[in-house]
Amino acid sequence: MRLSQSLIPTLKETPAEAQIASHRLMLRAGLVRQMASGIYAWLPAGLKVLNKIAQIVREEQDAAGAQELLMPTIQSADLWRESGRYDAYGKEMLRITDRHERELLYGPTNEEMITAILRDTTKSYRDLPQIPYHIQWKFRDEVRPRFGVLRGREFLMKDAYSFDLDYAGALLSYKKMMLAYMRTFQRIGITAIPMRADTGQIGGDLSHEFHILAPTGESGVFYDAEFEAGDALGVGYEPAALEDFYDSMTTKYAATDEKHDLGAWAAIPDERKREGRGIEVGQIFYFGKKYSESMNYSVIGPDGAKLFPEMGSYGIGVSRLVGAIIEARHDEAGIVWPDAIAPFRVGILNLRQGDAVTGEICESLHAIFGADCLYDDREERAGAKFAEADLMGHPWQIIVGPRGAANGQVELKRRATGERFELPVAEAIAKVRG
Repeated sequence: MRLSQSLIPTLKETPAEAQIASHRLMLRAGLVRQMASGIYAWLPAGLKVLNKIAQIVREEQDAAGAQELLMPTIQSADLWRESGRYDAYGKEMLRITDRHERELLYGPTNEEMITAILRDTTKSYRDLPQIPYHIQWKFRDEVRPRFGVLRGREFLMKDAYSFDLDYAGALLSYKKMMLAYMRTFQRIGITAIPMRADTGQIGGDLSHEFHILAPTGESGVFYDAEFEAGDALGVGYEPAALEDFYDSMTTKYAATDEKHDLGAWAAIPDERKREGRGIEVGQIFYFGKKYSESMNYSVIGPDGAKLFPEMGSYGIGVSRLVGAIIEARHDEAGIVWPDAIAPFRVGILNLRQGDAVTGEICESLHAIFGADCLYDDREERAGAKFAEADLMGHPWQIIVGPRGAANGQVELKRRATGERFELPVAEAIAKVRG
């Protein structure tokens, strides 16, 4: 992509409405534009980040045995009346009446709909277990939408739902999803700590939230410093080691302020106690037969009797992750993207536009890196190009100036560390490719 031809409307000044770093930087880097209160248009660079996160989520869900489908955003109020949640959910639910006076809603979550789908399609114990999932837009009518995509009204979410014959099967599904989540966050390039949490309006008695540590986090968090080690966060764990992994996640102390246990906290050595703020980016729930019984969804068991499946649900805030990652990974100059989800992994900076040698090198680099690079080919001063590259957070910058180009060399900058290398073009390409 050539920056001169792109729809990346960067801003030099900070918009007055942006209160936190991620909101400021998403607007300034041209990732989003607000269209209404808490509702954002995702511009090309922002959409690239969303799609990269969604693809990692999708691959790890598939690897865990989940199956992707797509449910509609608009749901029937009758489904929610079956579960008893329609009147209980509150004003966050956007309620709609169509031209035939049928009551509908813009889905904030999908427990009712997926239960209805399974009720219609699975009749025997042989049809279970199942873990369907989708990645779809949701809407919750926040009373005070703020902080950009961290507390917007419309958001992109991956939600999965497990259906098992008994508690043992449901717990196994829960453990699989916890491992899938940790592998997902590891691949994205962030540290997210699983913490015991309240189940809220979903229901049930077993839940973990996954928190990225950031000073602007909305929740107080308390955790054992052993979580800071890579192996403690599931690095290297494979599905065959599921039980060991789950034990490692749940035996060390980690809790949000709502579930903080002062007695258990006191038992941890002081040197291992950590406190801070966390941004929730995912949550998993086990809630048993709450929805299968209320919505009369049963299968025929091996003995011919009716059996109500045990259920769980598993959410990852795909759009929320974008803001949370920026909150955790930015500096005074701009965003510091993890390599795996950066809109452009490489930024090519031509410091002498119109020079034949720098132009030839930049064009060759642009062709090699393709859609994963942004070529700053504008007639701009070098300082402006450096500032925009740092603002947009390209993990690698390849800086091509006339002096180095004459000798077949470029300057390579690593955004996360600030390291710079003077290298021949071929070596710079090899280093970026890793």
